[in-house]
Amino acid sequence: MRLTARMWVDAYLTRLRLSDIPAFVVAHGDDTGGAVLVKLATLDGRAQVFQRSFDLMTGERNWMVLSEGDEIEVDAAITRQRGYDPDLWVIEVEDKAGRHLLDEPGLKD
Repeated sequence: MRLTARMWVDAYLTRLRLSDIPAFVVAHGDDTGGAVLVKLATLDGRAQVFQRSFDLMTGERNWMVLSEGDEIEVDAAITRQRGYDPDLWVIEVEDKAGRHLLDEPGLKD
């Protein structure tokens, strides 16, 4: 059984809050099956956006960079993705040190 998108988002936001990393839901997607994008803003005009990918060979789920660079360009990439998928969640993480926690156990899966 897989977690719903809403449960994963809630758990992720809690983990970030416990690490004193500010994060916000920018776009609320479908509670059950919506995909999730995570934007990391480093508060210097730069950003990255991550999307979850599935490796068909190993069956593993990983977070990969969908776009990175100037925050305006990253925001444009997110807007394009939302145009394709209105059920998409967008979480914005703000951390000068670039912490996003997506590589930690429990969040990667």
